Amino acid sequence: MHYAIRPWPWILVALASLVLYPKDDANTMEAAKYNYIEMQKLEETRALTDKEKERMDTYYFASEGLTAIRQAFPEEKVQKDKIGHDLAYSAMLTRLPSGLLGLVLASLIAAFMSTISTHLNWGSSYIVNDFYVQQVNKNASEKELVLVGRISTAVLMIISTVLALKLTNAKQIFDYIIMFGAGTGLIFILRWFWWRINAWSEISGMFASGIVSIIFNLESVNLALFEGGMLPAWSKYLLVVGITTIIWVVVTFITKPEDDAVLFNFYKKIQPGGPGWKSTLEAAEKQQVSIKTDFSQWSVPSGILAMLVGCVLIYGVLFATGYWIYGRYTFAIILTIVVIVATYILSKLWKKIKSTIL
Repeated sequence: MHYAIRPWPWILVALASLVLYPKDDANTMEAAKYNYIEMQKLEETRALTDKEKERMDTYYFASEGLTAIRQAFPEEKVQKDKIGHDLAYSAMLTRLPSGLLGLVLASLIAAFMSTISTHLNWGSSYIVNDFYVQQVNKNASEKELVLVGRISTAVLMIISTVLALKLTNAKQIFDYIIMFGAGTGLIFILRWFWWRINAWSEISGMFASGIVSIIFNLESVNLALFEGGMLPAWSKYLLVVGITTIIWVVVTFITKPEDDAVLFNFYKKIQPGGPGWKSTLEAAEKQQVSIKTDFSQWSVPSGILAMLVGCVLIYGVLFATGYWIYGRYTFAIILTIVVIVATYILSKLWKKIKSTIL
């Protein structure tokens, strides 16, 4: 329920920002877009005067529906290439009194520091544990591993800083994250259920997903493939998943599988179950090694069903709350009934699987 209720303060702030900093109407945006294109044509023939440049900027921001945001953040405050719809939250912060503004600023800094430290440590742990120890020096001392971790953290920070300077709005980094996650999500799930996946599978998947995501977000590639009409914009994510999956599957089969001892140890600790580990169980039986300690029914299918029902429950509460607030009672009642049914089904599923996971 936390994820169903928590977004509403942000949603209400966003709705308030639409009132305080409204988007330009469609006719104004269309006219401004035409005028902006005409100014671009004029700029190709001669140098524009300062007043013409100002007018061109005005047309640009109006064509994007950003006139109110630009008025809140003039050139002396924010350079024009950083102006975007995501600045509405910053514009709302300027209306807070000094004490509350300082509290919000401190919370944003804390959230930023916790997020970036988590991702830097996460990335560094991958490099140290999954690459350096496994492929470079299996007998590395703790001191050496700490040094590699520090160096990789610094390198990752430099790369992320350079990438951040190239971005102009928050949506771009979310696009990168979503595309990267879409490409690697399948391997991160399947590695628990298929014995054949090894370290090189994950390394190749992460590199492939990252590189393909960057290529597809290049302006020239994006215009040629997705915004030029050749492919719909949503197909970008499917292509990332498809290309990444092909690469890591090929790498999986051309590289050696993990040693039996590693697989046996993993299975004994995790007890993943399922058909993907059948060959490992057979190999352990032939070698007379006991690795299976959990003989209960495999709970993963029920767990997946519980996950789907839980998603319906969370989003049902989220949108039902909104419809009650907006006074759209028909949709609110329907979604409330859906929430009640989903809650009942989830409680039954939980009773069925909790004994195997707790």
